[in-house]
Amino acid sequence: MSTSLDMHDVVIIGGGPAGLSAALSLEALGLNVILLDPAPLKILQNPSFDGREIALTHHSVSLMKAMGVWDRINPQDISLLKEARVENGDENHPLIFDTKGKDEESLGYLVPNYLIRQASFEEVRSRSGITVLAEDSCHKLRCFVDYVTIEHNGGTMRAKLAVVGDGRFSKVRDSLGIGYHLHDFHRHMMVCRVKHDLPHNGVALQWFDKGQTIALLPLNGNVSSIVLSLPPEEMNKVRALDDVTFNADMMRRLQGRLGTIEVISSRHVYPLKTVFANRFETRHTALIGDTAIGMHPITAHGYNFALLAQEILAQEVKNGLKRGEDLGNAKQLRLFERRLRMKTIGMFTVTNTIATLYTREEKGLWHLRQAGLRAANLLKPIKDRVVDRLIDKGMHLPFSK
Repeated sequence: MSTSLDMHDVVIIGGGPAGLSAALSLEALGLNVILLDPAPLKILQNPSFDGREIALTHHSVSLMKAMGVWDRINPQDISLLKEARVENGDENHPLIFDTKGKDEESLGYLVPNYLIRQASFEEVRSRSGITVLAEDSCHKLRCFVDYVTIEHNGGTMRAKLAVVGDGRFSKVRDSLGIGYHLHDFHRHMMVCRVKHDLPHNGVALQWFDKGQTIALLPLNGNVSSIVLSLPPEEMNKVRALDDVTFNADMMRRLQGRLGTIEVISSRHVYPLKTVFANRFETRHTALIGDTAIGMHPITAHGYNFALLAQEILAQEVKNGLKRGEDLGNAKQLRLFERRLRMKTIGMFTVTNTIATLYTREEKGLWHLRQAGLRAANLLKPIKDRVVDRLIDKGMHLPFSK
């Protein structure tokens, strides 16, 4: 492990999907990158199934292709998302998004989170300019005028740029004095895979029912990922069910939408809390991923925003170096901050508002959101704009494999 105070280009704190992507993008600019993560190397190499299926926009897929990650994922593990529906209770006026007239076969793609992590790490390990320090943590990050110091298990390092991506409850972010907006929905989310009799036809469903929220994500074959959101006390009862009883309970909750179902994976439960950092940068330091923006899964933008953050950071670093600036100087990071905030604050606010509105049970709100769905379904220009953003490939990339 490094104990030298030699100056490094970039140190990335956190080896999740955001940190791995940032390592690839910045290394592709000719920078040397050190990545720290507390997990053992075998866990980073072979992450376990965590229940989460990541909905990827076309732009995100373009980024993953440019980084060399996409081709490392088995095509059989990639599912097409052809249509998305939003429903409110038993009302028969769903809000529908599809690609009709757009010359695209899908709105996006679904890939298991653990396979994205595995493919990203494989690509990281193939890059000579990236050093991975597993079972290593940042104990303190100090920011100075021209560089940062990182105190870690192996000693102390200096770097021109630190990239923090260690999660939405980041201790490193807190130690820097960067506050954040936290919204607790007082709900828990369970995710798992089920096989079923009836076809899903590539349609994703977000269903706001009374007392529960259910998302169905279409996977290859007659398999779907179920995302069930409930108050914590009710979720505790559901998670304690054996598989046979759980199958029956989910069929009741789904009102037979998928026919007979059978759970075929482990079940995983997560608290529903969102985070939006007050700042995305400080001296020679940038925040990315959930450390910067931890999204509610309702709009499936969490990983897409993580990719966007590291893309913008790489662009601003590249532009700054072309201008003859030092790596990680204030201008680069302020432009990164401004662009990322402008790209994400609207979606974050709307997502939180929708998630709050659609999980409250007051009678007036129930009718209000149903009226909102009907109105939105009639506003074709708005729907078209949403779809256009999903299928935009965004080919102006700052890096390539």
